[in-house]
Amino acid sequence: MSQPSRTRPSGSARALSEAYDTALLDLDGVVYAGGEAIEHAVGSLGTAREGGMHLAYVTNNALRTPDAVAAHLTELGVPAESGDVITSAQAVARLISEQVPQGSRVLVIGGEGLRVALRERGLVPVESAEDGPAAVVQGYGGPDLAWGRFAEASYAIAAGVPWFASNTDLTIPSGRGIAPGNGAAVEVVRIATGAEPQVAGKPLPPMHRETVLRTGARRPLVVGDRLDTDIEGAFNGGVDSLLVLTGVTDGAQLLSARPEHRPTFVDADLRGMLTGQPEVAENDGEFGCGGWTAAVRDGEFALDGEGEPLDGLRALCAAAWTHAGEGVCELDAGKVLGRLGL
Repeated sequence: MSQPSRTRPSGSARALSEAYDTALLDLDGVVYAGGEAIEHAVGSLGTAREGGMHLAYVTNNALRTPDAVAAHLTELGVPAESGDVITSAQAVARLISEQVPQGSRVLVIGGEGLRVALRERGLVPVESAEDGPAAVVQGYGGPDLAWGRFAEASYAIAAGVPWFASNTDLTIPSGRGIAPGNGAAVEVVRIATGAEPQVAGKPLPPMHRETVLRTGARRPLVVGDRLDTDIEGAFNGGVDSLLVLTGVTDGAQLLSARPEHRPTFVDADLRGMLTGQPEVAENDGEFGCGGWTAAVRDGEFALDGEGEPLDGLRALCAAAWTHAGEGVCELDAGKVLGRLGL
């Protein structure tokens, strides 16, 4: 059964850390960027954890092992154990293990995170198409992954070996900006072979299933910075989401979000987990939040009022998503977003 399209961000009288039992947190662009903690992340997560919320870290980045991710988080001041980390490498390893016999060889195009996840499922990582692999798996291998690895994958896939990908994120945030992600590397192999991989990571169901199996979450809140992975993954899983504006998504992208990309809540950063969320009220085609009122008039956005810029953005979301319905809002939002400083 399809879900009704969201036409405005939701409000919450309770702090989100109290209303949900588990936060399923993306890492890159949410908790850290370029290896450094994002402002307010450490303190916000500590407060949420002390209040009883279970924190789980869910990443499409298949390069690092859960042990390494947990150690990095702990070093940043966010205490974590390997069991708190769920990666797309784990999700794709489970997917492969359900389709090939235990003990099968799997050609790895990626980093150590994939190898550890495969071994956990009783599979044997190999490096060459000549090693008799039963599957090929491709995941983010870092900026130094050799070009020849893509050729190795292509040889095996051309010979009929099934192809799996941890995720297809085209970009990944770094300390210097936005860099090519695993999806860009997957495109290289797709172009060379004409094949299509089975994909496990967000926003697809295998990743959500892996997360729920490993966390036991009953009322989870997905927290992310990407509409096409984090928010769509929450939509596909039928759970609520919080979009934070510390990563790749900006105000214009949010206003033009497709129905499956519209988050339940919107906030500037992880401090939004610790508070309630304001309601967006409708009155005769106008949408009010805080001191702002937004509408679509004569094919243009109208924004009146003053106050917290995020409230203005929430009101604009309601105007844009209502106007778009099941489609995408294509109105120019530059002027009103500029007024909000977004």
